[in-house]
Amino acid sequence: MVRIVWVGCHEEGVEAFRQTLEDGGRVCAFITLDDAAFGKRSAGSRAYEAICREHGVPYETVHSIKGDDACALIEKYRPDLLVVLGWSEILPARLLKIPTIGTVGAHASPLPHGRGSAPINWAIIRGERETGNTLMWLGEQVDAGEIIDQIRFPITPYDTCKTLYDRVAEANAVMLRRLLAKLEAGERPSYPAQNLTDEPILPRRHPQDGLIDWNQSGEAIYDFIRALTRPYPGAFTFLDGKKLLIWKASLLPVSAGVGPGEIAGNAVGFDEAACGLVVGTRTGALLVTEIEDEAGTCYAGRALCERSLKGGLSHE
Repeated sequence: MVRIVWVGCHEEGVEAFRQTLEDGGRVCAFITLDDAAFGKRSAGSRAYEAICREHGVPYETVHSIKGDDACALIEKYRPDLLVVLGWSEILPARLLKIPTIGTVGAHASPLPHGRGSAPINWAIIRGERETGNTLMWLGEQVDAGEIIDQIRFPITPYDTCKTLYDRVAEANAVMLRRLLAKLEAGERPSYPAQNLTDEPILPRRHPQDGLIDWNQSGEAIYDFIRALTRPYPGAFTFLDGKKLLIWKASLLPVSAGVGPGEIAGNAVGFDEAACGLVVGTRTGALLVTEIEDEAGTCYAGRALCERSLKGGLSHE
């Protein structure tokens, strides 16, 4: 049976990890980030720890996969296969040489399109209507390894970064199960399409990149907000110099009759989920239905309307 060492942190790998163990996969160790490094990551999950405890898998933490301690851990467990799902660091070459079969990882885009950081978030921000997930053999170049398997799915107007990463998690589980079955049969699979592109690498996103530009179209701002909502740091704006995070919004097909960023007034209704602030954009309008202030207090529905916010939302 294939000996696996699993490296993961992001919640997108949890389902694949659980399913592999339930299928009887021989996971010899799980490696994740220590608390100091974990706190700096978005969408990280500690669910792995309970799964490891349930299945008797050693649970190891490192500050970085590039450190000597991480290398020593992987060498100690002598893997045939190194599985890296939901990890933001590029693995050093010395780690790639340890497993006897190879190192496999996933990237949340239909490679070769979408190479780089935060591919799901960027796909929504850029108004794309399809994305996917790719399983590949990892090499020294970023997201350029030989493709093993690929699953595509649409980006609907109702999706957020969370719903799409849920689809990514499902795809991880499906593709990894298919891979392990082939490896156990003695086959090292690869995809017929080559992983080649001239597209630039997607840049890493930071919390400060979430500032809303109200001079964009309503559709572009709606996409921006849903691309950065929970579990990510959120899109934000300022009202009277105070920062507001916008967690939920709806796109309206009509003009608010006010300028970009101007609050037209409240939308009220007997369904609290439909209540909120109507805000103008360059074209169209948004209904903002949940915000969070600088104190960390969230307001939604009737509570948001009762704040009676007025004025213009701005860049500072």
